[in-house]
Amino acid sequence: MIAIRKSRPSDGERILEIWRNAVDSTHDFLTPEDRAALDALVSGFLPSASSWLAVDGSDHPIGFMLMDTGHMDALFVDPAVHGTGVGAALVRHGLALHPGMTTDVNEQNGRAIIFYERMGFRRIGRSARDGQGRPYPLVHLAHGR
Repeated sequence: MIAIRKSRPSDGERILEIWRNAVDSTHDFLTPEDRAALDALVSGFLPSASSWLAVDGSDHPIGFMLMDTGHMDALFVDPAVHGTGVGAALVRHGLALHPGMTTDVNEQNGRAIIFYERMGFRRIGRSARDGQGRPYPLVHLAHGR
């Protein structure tokens, strides 16, 4: 059973662990230097960021989502539970709060693009670089029409 709840300060290290494991599993396009730079950036804010967590029956975090006024800034799921509906549960929760939710996904992460399109997102644009100006193109997505 997957439950969704707000993060607590005590969840910070687990959230960072999920991020690291998920990035290592899905972002093989990153150079080692960019992966290290992102880790330094993310570890500076992620553990204390307010997020929505997917937790298992023991209240153990297995995925998280960062939202900012209808834009999903991040969705990461522990690779041990990929394909079990955790990401979909988080997205459905976000859509219940913000039906026209938007997000961005790395163009090189084809599995993520397929996932979002199956969840009802459509492509609305593209950027040649990621949010840090690195050469990792982003696909901009919006839910609904």
